[in-house]
This record gives sequence, C-alpha cells and structure tokens, in this order.
Amino acid sequence: MNTKILKNKGWMLALLILVSACKKLDLAPVDRFTDLTYWTTAEKAKTVLNTAYSQMFNNNYFFLNEALSDNAYNSRGDNEGVATIAAGIHDPSLGRFNSEWDNHYACIKTCNVFLENVDKVTSMDATLRERMKGEIRFIRAFQYFQLYTWFGDVPLFDKDITIDEAKTIARTPRAQVVDFVLKELDAAATVLPVNTAYATADKGRITKGAAIALKTRALLYEGRWNDVVTGCEQLMGGTVGNYSLFPSYEGVFLPQNENSSEVILDMQYVPLLRTYNNFFDYAPISVGARLNNFAPTQELVNSYLMSNGRSIGESGSGYDENNPYVNRDPRLTATVVYHLYQWRKPDGTSQTIYIKPGSDPNQTTKLDEYAPGSVTSATGYYLRKYYDPTSAANFQSGLNLILIRYADVLLMYAEAKNELGQMTSDVWDRTIRATRSRAGFTNAIALNYNTAAGQSGLREIIRNERRSELAMEGLRIFDIRRWRIAENVLNGWAHGAKYGPPSVDNGYIRANQRVFDPAKHYLWPIPREERNLNPNLSQNPGW
Repeated sequence: MNTKILKNKGWMLALLILVSACKKLDLAPVDRFTDLTYWTTAEKAKTVLNTAYSQMFNNNYFFLNEALSDNAYNSRGDNEGVATIAAGIHDPSLGRFNSEWDNHYACIKTCNVFLENVDKVTSMDATLRERMKGEIRFIRAFQYFQLYTWFGDVPLFDKDITIDEAKTIARTPRAQVVDFVLKELDAAATVLPVNTAYATADKGRITKGAAIALKTRALLYEGRWNDVVTGCEQLMGGTVGNYSLFPSYEGVFLPQNENSSEVILDMQYVPLLRTYNNFFDYAPISVGARLNNFAPTQELVNSYLMSNGRSIGESGSGYDENNPYVNRDPRLTATVVYHLYQWRKPDGTSQTIYIKPGSDPNQTTKLDEYAPGSVTSATGYYLRKYYDPTSAANFQSGLNLILIRYADVLLMYAEAKNELGQMTSDVWDRTIRATRSRAGFTNAIALNYNTAAGQSGLREIIRNERRSELAMEGLRIFDIRRWRIAENVLNGWAHGAKYGPPSVDNGYIRANQRVFDPAKHYLWPIPREERNLNPNLSQNPGW
C-alpha cells in the first residue's frame, strides 16, 4: 500500500468510536457522525478499510513469536509475554493473552462495521465496493484464523454485536470457526484481483492469491493434504497471480525489492510515516543498537545444513566445531549474526562483529562480546534478516514485513505431497531444489532428490527446510505445534554459542530453560479478564 492507505491514523481511531453509534435512531444527530451520516463517500469507506489493514497484525508479534519457539530467546523483559510463555509459567492473567484476544476482536469489529454499512455508499463504483468487501472478509478471516490457532474454540460472529451481547456470547467449536474461515476466504478470492491487476497506488492490497494462500495455510494446519495440494497448484500454476522465487534470498528482505514476485501478503510500512524499530534491540550493539533482548539460539544455528547438503552431525559433513560457520547453508549468513560476521553497512563497507569473549581488538569497549548478565546477546548471536540499510535513527524502518511468500507455498506443497506418499523427483525439483538453488547451494547432494530417504526421512528434510528458509518470520511456533513436537523441542535448555563453562553442555551457553506441558500448552488459556466480563466463556483444559 502507498502512503494514502496509511494517512489520518488519528482520524481512523476516532472513526471506530463514531461509527459504532446506534443504528435504530429515526433521526440522525447533526452534531456528530453516526452510521446514518458517515457512510456517504467511497473515500470514507476506504478510511474504515484502511483502519482494518492497520489492525491486521503487528511487528512485535511478527518478530517475538519466534521466541515462543526453539529459534530465538527473549532475554530481557517479557516482551509480548513470550519469556513467560516459553518458561511455562504463564496463566490466564498474562497480558499477552488478553491483548491478543482484544486486538483480533477489535479488528473483527471494524470489519463487521464496514460490511454492515458500505452498501449505504450508493455513489461508489460497484466493482470497487465488491473488491473492498473481499479485502475486509479476508482480514476478518485472518483474525479468526489467528484466534482459533491460539485458543481453539472462540466466539464467532459475523455482525457488529452489542456490548450486552459481547457479555453473554459463548465459544464456538473450533471446527465451525475453521469452516467459516475457509468459506470466507473462498468468497474473498472470487472478487479480489490478481496481484498484477492492481494499480501502482494500490500495491500491497490483498489479492486473490493472498486469499488462496491463507486458505492453503489454514488447510495445512488442519493436515488436509489433498486440499493443500490443490491450493498450492493454483498458486504455482499462474492462474491466480504471478508468483515466483526472487533470485536472491537475502534480497527478498531488502527495501529495494519490496512487492517482488515472491510476496503474496505483507504488512506495509512507509518510511517516516509508519515504521518500527525492533532492530534497535536486536542488532549488534557496535552497529548502533542500544542493547540486545532478542537473539537466535544455537538450536536454530545447528539446523542449517553444510554447503554439501549434509547436517552438521552427519558423516562426511565436514563440520568443524571450532570453525562452525564455514561452508554452511548461505541462509544462515542472511539470517543470523555470529562471531567474526562481516556486517555490511549502508556505505558498502563491512564491519567485523566480535562476539567471542576476549576477541575484540578494542577491549575497552568490546561492545558485542558475550558476557553473562550484560546488555549483549544472551546467546552469542544477533539478528540480520530484515535489517534495513535505509533505516533512520534508532533503526526506524519502513521495510515491509512479509506474512506469506511464495517459498512457503513451495514448501507447503512439498510437505503435502510427501504426506500423501506422492513425493517424486519432479515435485522435489519444483520445491526443495528450487529453494536451495535460490539460497546458493550448488552441491549435488544438496540439490538432488534422495530416493533412499523414504517418507519419514523426507519428512524431516522438508521440516528442516521450512525452518532454514522461514527462520525469524514468525512461523516456527505454529509448525512445531501442528507437528505435535513442541514437547520435544521446547522442554529443557535453549542454548547459545560455545562460550559457556566447558563442563556444562559441552560449553554451549545455557541461555533459557523452557517448559512445555503437552496436556495444556497446545492451547492458550482464555484470558481471565474476558471470563470475568463474560461468564459464558468456558476455559481450555488444564487452565
């Protein structure tokens, strides 16, 4: 979206309050906006639509959800509740649960208000009105998708309910909410344009391809493999939009390549107007960060293959524990900052990042060196992916954050075909080989289909490929939950680089002890505050 979509944010907030006024008055007040007086022009309708876009998701969830998984660790504070959840000490009073609930339902309200009132704008072009309805229905479906993924059964309503109704509504069975989401995305897809049909000023708006991609992700989470294949083949066939892998993996996440052919859905930001500055606490301190409170784990680093396609523990991999970052999957360098990393600066020069204790030539400052209890990274790693070289002071960035991209479609396709027992060399070449080739692999072992791996071996390969390709994009937590492996990977210590006591875990830093109880943690609890307001809301098992 361009800047027109994001202006007048203060007006949008006021509008949400105003348009919720009573609809049953015979006479419209003349001293304030109501549903009877507001809905008069297409521009006013667009303002409400753009409010829904702004409410759809946020940058903190995008990044910090990785710390709910085994990919990252939130080491200082309890940002968005992820430290408490990862430690397994959360309860229904945690603020994250209430804010997650409130944020999604606030957006749903905006969508319902729009759908109930937009037809009053009789002067609007009919095609535009239907497209806008499609965008809103997608956004509403996205909210319910997030809600049932975290909470299971949640209240489902498709109209703007009253306060009294909100205090009495019960939870709707999850299966019914899933069905609603899938049908809404089907309806949206029928009226939304393909990505190439939007004018330049509307780039970033929701497309037909985005509706099909989100539906396919929802089907993936349900394990409906045949339907996943159908959705992916639509997106891969070019009939619902023009999508392809961007030639450079690193380039996907750089500002000059925004709205590339790989992007199916993203959160749109605009430099100086709508920005975020998470990297102020994620980047190496020597390049301008103030401290580190979010860092990749050793477990994530270990998951990256060697350049010859073998895992680090596999015979013949060539892995050297004393020189661990050499000859690795190139996506590691595009994602994680490690010791002696060459940080490319906006002026084209590079700066060496010294993380190993005692290694910095300037021992007076040693800004990035690992030191327990300091402001440096608690794992000995920093984040690179999504660093914006054009960011302003304190890493204020307008770089778009991608929610669904074409590489994910390819990996969904590979997973579904393998689960159906239909993996072939052709499917492999269109998916895993394609993502690895784009990443920079050239070795035949890495690129060629391994017929001896079998379905279970291929399952692990595909899952690891998802982890490497999509690391730090907020998806890992949902993968390990749907694979039902969270109790295996989220219990015990999350580690950092080999800068700890040699006698403990072979010297790898014990960064954070995790707890995941499969009897209760696969669903978040219904927020205590919501149940206090509405006694008809039941609670999830174990809470």
